[in-house]
Amino acid sequence: MSANSRIRLLIAEDEKNLGFVLQRELARLGHQVTLVHDGEAAVRAAHEEEFDVALLDIMMPVRGGLDVLRELREMEQPPEVLMMTGHATVETALQAMKMGAYDYLTKPCHISELEAILNKAYEKRQLKHENVLLQSRLSYKEKSPNIVVNSDLMKSILSLVRKVAASNAIVLVTGESGTGKELIANTLHHFSPRHNGPFIDISCAAIQETLLESELFGYEQGAFTSAQKRKLGLFELANNGTLFLDEIGEMSMTLQSKLLRVLETQSFYRVGGTKKVEVDVRVVAATNRDLMQDVQEGKFRADLLYRINNFTIKLPPLRDRPEDIGPLAENFLARAAGGKYARFTEEAMDILASHDWPGNVRELRNVIERALILCSGDLIKAEDLPIEMRKNNSPLYLASNLNIPSANSLDDIKKNQIMTVLEETGWHQGKACEILGISPSTLYRQLKSYGLTRTRKVS
Repeated sequence: MSANSRIRLLIAEDEKNLGFVLQRELARLGHQVTLVHDGEAAVRAAHEEEFDVALLDIMMPVRGGLDVLRELREMEQPPEVLMMTGHATVETALQAMKMGAYDYLTKPCHISELEAILNKAYEKRQLKHENVLLQSRLSYKEKSPNIVVNSDLMKSILSLVRKVAASNAIVLVTGESGTGKELIANTLHHFSPRHNGPFIDISCAAIQETLLESELFGYEQGAFTSAQKRKLGLFELANNGTLFLDEIGEMSMTLQSKLLRVLETQSFYRVGGTKKVEVDVRVVAATNRDLMQDVQEGKFRADLLYRINNFTIKLPPLRDRPEDIGPLAENFLARAAGGKYARFTEEAMDILASHDWPGNVRELRNVIERALILCSGDLIKAEDLPIEMRKNNSPLYLASNLNIPSANSLDDIKKNQIMTVLEETGWHQGKACEILGISPSTLYRQLKSYGLTRTRKVS
C-alpha cells in the first residue's frame, strides 16, 4: 500500500476507552475511521457506507462479532474483516477464519502490528475490487487515437488539445456529426496524466432515459425487478480515468440535474442504493447541437452548460479543410486493405477532393471501405465510387452539361469548366460553387492550383 492510501475503517468495540484509543491512533496514521460500540450499529454502518476493512470485537452486546461477520460476508462488496478479542481460543479463531475473516488478533495488540495487518487486508480487497473493474471493462474497447491531419486548421486544434489534456478541466467538443469528436476525446485522455486509467465512452442518444441513469451510476441488487445483482456504473468503471459523454445534448433535464451534482461533488448514489460512491473521473462531453440555443429554449440546463464548457474545442467540417481529404482517404484505404497494397486513380482522388462530404470524416471512411470491396484488384477507380458522387462532382459530367469545349486532359477539362462557370456568373464565387457542386474552400484551392485569376477588361 502506498503511503498516500487512506483506508476506510470500521471499528466495532464495546470497550469505549479502547475504541477511542484505536480510533485516535489509526486516524493519526491517516486512515478514515468510524467507531461504533455494538454489533447492530456495525451492521447498520456497513450498509450505509462502504468500508475497506472492518475491525470487530468478538464479544459485543446486541450482536456478537461472528454474527456481524456472517452478515458482512453476504454483502456484494464486503470489507475485509479482522476479528479481535481478549478471550482467544483456537475454536473461535478457526470459526472466524472459516467464515471469511482475513485475520484474528488478541487484545491487547500493538498499533504497529495492527497497522501492518490492516495494510495487508486493504491490499487484498483492492485486488478484488480491481478484478471486478477489469471484468466489467472488458466490453469497453479502449482505443489508441489515430488522427491524420494536414491542414493548418486541424494542426492548431491538435495543439490546443495537447495543452488542455494536461489539465483536469472538463472539455466540451462540438462539431457536426462525423467530424471525429470521439477521437478528440480519446486524444485528450491519451495525453493526460490519466492515460494509464480507463477511457470509457457512452452515447447519451443511444440509450433511453430510464436505462441511461443505471448505465452511468450503476444499481444495487433488487433496485428493480431484473436487478439480480449489483452492477457498477460507467462513472465507477472510469475511476482515475476519463468518461466521454457523447451527444450530451440528448440527455433529459432530470438526468442533467443529477450529472451536474456528480460533476460538482465527484460522488453519487447507485440506483436503489444508500451508500455514497466517491470517484475521481475527468469528463469530456460532445454534441452536434447548439447548446446555447437549447438553453434559451429550455432544453438544456444553463448551469450544466457553464460547468462543462471550461474549454470548448470546435471541430470544423471536412469541407472546410480539404487539405485533409487526401491524407485521410489514403489512411482509411491502408487500414481497410489490411496491409495489402491499394491506391486511387487520379480521377478517383479528384472526385473525393471535390465532394462536399456532408457526413464528414465518417462518410469518407464508409465510401473508402465500400470502394475497396467493389474495386477490381488493388486500384480504386472513379466507377468504384458512389454514383451520386460521380454524377455531381465528375468534371466530365459537368463539362458535358455546361457545353465546355473538348480538351486533351482531365486537368484542362476541369480548368475550362471552372473558368466557364466563373465567367457566366461574373466571377461570383458563391454562385459558381453552387453550379460546380463544390465548397468555397475547394474552389479556392483549385483556382490557386491552376493559377486562375480574374482578368478585368479595359474600356
